Amino acid sequence: MNKDQLQADSTMNQEQDSDFSKIIDTGLSRRRFMQGGASAMGLFLAANPVAQTVAATTQPKSKLLGFSKIATSTADTFVVPEGYVARPLISWGDPILRGAPAFDESGKQPSSAQAGQFGDNTDGMSFFPLSEDRALLAANNEYTNYKLLFDHKGKAMTADDVKKAQAAHGVSVFEIKRTADGWEYSTESDYNRRITANTEMLLTGPAAGHDLLKTSADTSGKKVLGTFNNCANGETPWGTYLTCEENFNGYFAKPGAEQDKHQKRYGIKDDSKYQWYRFDNRFDVTKEPNEPNRHGWVVEIDPMDPTSTPLKRTALGRFKHENAAVVIADNGHVVVYLGDDERGEHIYKFVSRYKYNPSDKQANRNLLEEGTLFVARFNAEDGDVKGSGEWIELTFGKNGLTKDNGFNSQAEVMIFAREAATVVGATTMDRPEWVAVHPQTKTVCCTLTNNKNRGKRVNQPVGGPNPRTANNYGQIVRWKENNADNTSSTFKWDLFLVAGNPTVHKDFYAGSANINDENMFNSPDGLGFDNDGRLWIMTDGKYSNKGDFSGMGNNQVLAADPDTGEIRRFCTGPIACELTGLAFSPDQRTMFVGVQHPGEKDMPSHFPAGGNSKPRSTIMVIQREDGGIIGA
Repeated sequence: MNKDQLQADSTMNQEQDSDFSKIIDTGLSRRRFMQGGASAMGLFLAANPVAQTVAATTQPKSKLLGFSKIATSTADTFVVPEGYVARPLISWGDPILRGAPAFDESGKQPSSAQAGQFGDNTDGMSFFPLSEDRALLAANNEYTNYKLLFDHKGKAMTADDVKKAQAAHGVSVFEIKRTADGWEYSTESDYNRRITANTEMLLTGPAAGHDLLKTSADTSGKKVLGTFNNCANGETPWGTYLTCEENFNGYFAKPGAEQDKHQKRYGIKDDSKYQWYRFDNRFDVTKEPNEPNRHGWVVEIDPMDPTSTPLKRTALGRFKHENAAVVIADNGHVVVYLGDDERGEHIYKFVSRYKYNPSDKQANRNLLEEGTLFVARFNAEDGDVKGSGEWIELTFGKNGLTKDNGFNSQAEVMIFAREAATVVGATTMDRPEWVAVHPQTKTVCCTLTNNKNRGKRVNQPVGGPNPRTANNYGQIVRWKENNADNTSSTFKWDLFLVAGNPTVHKDFYAGSANINDENMFNSPDGLGFDNDGRLWIMTDGKYSNKGDFSGMGNNQVLAADPDTGEIRRFCTGPIACELTGLAFSPDQRTMFVGVQHPGEKDMPSHFPAGGNSKPRSTIMVIQREDGGIIGA
């Protein structure tokens, strides 16, 4: 890049930062929000970091959103706008490996059958092109519902039942092909693969080989079996898939013994509803105390090589990972944004030691091996829902991460990243979920899905990006880093939206000005930008349609215009599901959306087959009838 171009880029970044500062400066305090109601909040919530502030009463019609909004739904079906069509691609139990049997509703199939079938409760996923009409989908299989998995509903578990449950977890990689009837999956592809709770993996990075990662079966502390509770995901510019281990703690038990402080912080209990510890000793913490430390990482997978060994990247820290939003900073370093999905936990950022080389794919394969992990502190004046922030380095010997505070090495800082974040004074958040980076402006958004503990626990005070006590609805926080540099140590932030129910509340719980009775929702979870900059919001909220959630219907996907703040409901899911796992084909003419846990908690769903069929998690394919770009 020549000097003139560098100067031009610097000027553009300064202008963008100036615009963002003007928007932040026009933001109203939380006190004034609560006095003025939802319309007052529009003064800062409806604009993006490089646009003018738009008042709710003069909000222009979006040029990005080209579809007609749909109404809420309580039906047991998948609804899309007029001019769109949606159909199932693959469901839990469909065979993806050669020779695997078809799905059997009886719940009596053995573990060997599930090992060759698509796993349960699809979540994050990514699309990897092979050609114009062929691609691979890598999809997470987060967990399984024993009432549906087994004929005995989990009440008479055997060793093979545990293996079956373990095989329903992990990641499914499979080929899809574009046909005259649309995208279809293939059972005959050499690329197809199941990665489960028993797949061998390698621990890499600063914690690999540490004594806290050694077990009786692995004295090296580097070889670990399996990945499970894989929530959301990420993908790298060098073509690998990142799967994120979230609520791993729920599979371990420490019966008859008290948890130590680390185990308490990560949620290890004396029992586990999955019952794996009863038949697999590595999940019994009294027998293998270090096994939980080998989970809670981001795992890198090469979908193009079905024989490759997945790599657990310990440089990205250990916590309940939601997703991994990857961006190449202008200076060439790889940046990964990460949320820890639990009430009162934190938002993190990893910056690679080495730079991305677009001309050397192999050289990029270990960019997540070394780097620096940071955690966010959001600063705000009393009552403000805007302000500045800083990224605090989580490096042994810095910021109080010393032996005096319980850390003896960088490995321990990574293994106990949550405790390190507390020591350095990071901001506790309302369950940070998916993070997404705008493809042009590099502005970052993160869903804060809800938090019943906000304002009720000492370490979770009301204020800043978490402005409501007993937060039932959630919000989306947005930040822009100094000079639009994603490796910067400072940023400015505001709230893009505050979810709420204006038909029930007239105060701050009604939501921000861009929320109304036609687009209201609760618990934003999944999040992603498409190539044109539309922000897609996926919900995993309450679907009772009663009380605080009256009129909200089933979970949904919405699209937002970051320039105007306008939000439109795009699709709704069947009964008792979560909508998740956003992915697009490169031409942006096909959208893939996951329908997770339809019919959970014994709700009356028979999706997708209908009739009296067993409900099954499913990936849906959405296209326009005219073949156009999704959302445009």
